[in-house]
Amino acid sequence: MSSTQILQEKYAVVFGAGGSIGAAVAKEFAAQGAELFLSGHTKPGVESVTKQIAANGGRAHATVIDTLDDAAVNQYIDDIAKQVGKVDIILDAAGPLAKEYGNGKNAVDLPIEEFMVPLATMLKSRFITARAAARLMIKQHSGVIIFVTGSPARAHVPGATAIGAAFGAIENLTQNLAFEISPFGVRVVCLRTLANTDSRSIGHDVLAGRQTEPHKGLGDGTNRAVQLSEGPRDGPGYGECTGADRFRPRAHADGNGGQRDGGSRAGLNGRLSDSGNCRKPTREMEKRSTDSIS
Repeated sequence: MSSTQILQEKYAVVFGAGGSIGAAVAKEFAAQGAELFLSGHTKPGVESVTKQIAANGGRAHATVIDTLDDAAVNQYIDDIAKQVGKVDIILDAAGPLAKEYGNGKNAVDLPIEEFMVPLATMLKSRFITARAAARLMIKQHSGVIIFVTGSPARAHVPGATAIGAAFGAIENLTQNLAFEISPFGVRVVCLRTLANTDSRSIGHDVLAGRQTEPHKGLGDGTNRAVQLSEGPRDGPGYGECTGADRFRPRAHADGNGGQRDGGSRAGLNGRLSDSGNCRKPTREMEKRSTDSIS
């Protein structure tokens, strides 16, 4: 366990904890001292992560939850709150495999059914879990809701139409939810990553950072491989984030950019960075962000 645990006495909920991203996040939260409530679509995967956390001295609880079941998700969040008194962090990493939404296919070749997959699963799931958490966090006047998207949220490679549409919608959901609930001391942030080529969801068609199947050209009969693991260092997909603190009313901010009502724009224990700007933070951006809410 980490010698400096910034999430001690915090309770974190991770949906999709049996997957690569969910498991990695859960383990890091545990290493930072949080007590974890992990759920997944199947029990073996979640229990495996729970056992790994326990073996390293962490605390975690496993259950099976369908994140598309609104009633089940709300009951799960309510039960956790009754058990431990609050929920500090929620992250939903549930989602389909890349092959299920036609990753690598150009829009003109993409069946409607495949296009709708990430919208009907990821986007719907994110709304259900975030809304359930928001209802509780508004009452407790604290908490962090974390979304995760990827570089296709801003088009930069062909063949990512379906997932790009879902990621773009999730980022818009981030902003709208932040606008509505941040005055109550709840932070809503979205982390935009590059392609996680080591994750199981896209690992089936990625080798050494490139798709193993050639990518069809835009009607010109050509093929080209798509680089997934790199992007422009100062453009879409590199260390970017969208979210929330820019939406806090000025009346809520004190002279140091904090919250008079007990909330904190710095997040848990002041250690999670502000996510009001959509790029990797720089000193200039941090100053601009502070100025925007002071």
